Amino acid sequence: MFLLITVTLVWAFSFSLIGVYLAGQVDAWFSVLIRVALATLIFLPFLKLRHIALNTALKLMICGALQLGIMYGFYYQSFLYLSVPEVLLFTVMTPIYITLFNDFLERQVNIGFIVSALLAVLGAVIIRYQGIDEGFIIGLLIVQGANICFALGQVGYKRTMANERADLPQRTIFAWFFIGALLVVLPCYLIFGNNEQLPSTALQWSILVYLGIVASGLGYFAWNKGATQVSVGSLAVANNLLIPAGIIVNIVFWNRDADIARLSLGATVILLALFVNEKFTGNAQRSQL
Repeated sequence: MFLLITVTLVWAFSFSLIGVYLAGQVDAWFSVLIRVALATLIFLPFLKLRHIALNTALKLMICGALQLGIMYGFYYQSFLYLSVPEVLLFTVMTPIYITLFNDFLERQVNIGFIVSALLAVLGAVIIRYQGIDEGFIIGLLIVQGANICFALGQVGYKRTMANERADLPQRTIFAWFFIGALLVVLPCYLIFGNNEQLPSTALQWSILVYLGIVASGLGYFAWNKGATQVSVGSLAVANNLLIPAGIIVNIVFWNRDADIARLSLGATVILLALFVNEKFTGNAQRSQL
């Protein structure tokens, strides 16, 4: 969980940076292209073509296309309809999608995973709820598209790497992940991008570089590597730790209004979800001994 928690702290800033400085000011597809391109450049020097089979490389590219390429397409558009806290709130369904996709592939239903995911959703909903307003439904659907892609990519990467040898250095193959995302993002920018809405300030460029190198490049590598080290239930709950972390950052640095009592209560419930998941996982492992 250490890697997942560390990345959560890094990503907590990404929501506000995008919502405050980029959304509606810099073309969304250009922002996505810069992020993915910089992340790809970081891992290309480490790429070892002979370390994995071609079909595994293709699977990693599909995971990257889903988790980054298509997900970012939805994610950036959502800020045009929703506030930063609303975008954070609507990501609460990601744990459910992770649990359901994994159980579907395993052809089973794991009660522990479902209970922990539902508790995580409850905790996130407690944190912040606002009434329906203009753009609410559209924004909600857009975020769910991002959630589904993010969940599919995580489950796919975790299952793909489970079939690889344990001593395989993931940094030597992770470039395939970003290449897959780049193959989605580049044509989308060429088709849908707006060249009249490019970054106009040094701050905007700096944010894009930070998001590309740190949040996307190092962040997604650490997140996916961390996903291979925990159970599916822990991975599901870790996704919702982003919500209180992101809202706290939004409050502290950008003075957004928030109900501190709700935030505290919701964060407590999310931590309870993590405890419940670990409890179920431990019992399941002992029952197999």
